[in-house]
Amino acid sequence: MEELKQIKLLRKKLGLTQSELAIRANVSQSLIAKIESNKIDPSYNNAKKILETLTQLESKKDLTAKEIMNSRIISVSPDDSIKSAISKMKKFDISQLPVLDGNHAVGYVSESIIIDNLLNESKDNLIKNIMEDSPPIVPLDTSKTIIASLLKQFPLVLVKEKENLKGIITKADLLKVLYK
Repeated sequence: MEELKQIKLLRKKLGLTQSELAIRANVSQSLIAKIESNKIDPSYNNAKKILETLTQLESKKDLTAKEIMNSRIISVSPDDSIKSAISKMKKFDISQLPVLDGNHAVGYVSESIIIDNLLNESKDNLIKNIMEDSPPIVPLDTSKTIIASLLKQFPLVLVKEKENLKGIITKADLLKVLYK
C-alpha cells in the first residue's frame, strides 16, 4: 500500500511525534514505528485510523485568516471615552477593541489596560491616552500557525485585503475553528 509509505512524511510535515500520532489515531506508538520502518503491514482498520487522523490534521493545518476571522470589527476611535469602550465591551461581550482612526488601526485597548488605568486613578478619560500600539495586521491568506503565534503576544490580530480592514481575530475566534 503506497499510502503507508507516506505516513512518516505526513507525520513529520505536521510536526508530530510517533507518540502524538498514536494517541490521536488511538493505536500504539510501537505500531506506528513498525509501519514507518516497514516491519509490519497493519490491519486495514489500523491503517485507516492512522491515515484518516493524518488527513484530518492536515486539513486543520491549512486554515487561513480569512477562514478564522470575524468580519464584524467592533472598534473605538482615539477620541472616544474610556466609558464608551467599556460600554461596547459589555454590550458585545468582548475583552479588547482595536482603536481605529478612520479605516487605519492606531492601537488597541483591552479590559486589562482599562483596569490598570482605573486602578491608578488616572484622569486619562480618552482612549488615545491609554491605548497600546497597533496590533498586528495580516493579509487574508496568513496561516493559522502564524496567527496563533501572534495571539500569544497580542490580544487581537487584524486582517486586511489591500488597504482595507476585513476582519479581526481573537483567541476565542481561533479556538472556535480549531475545536468545532
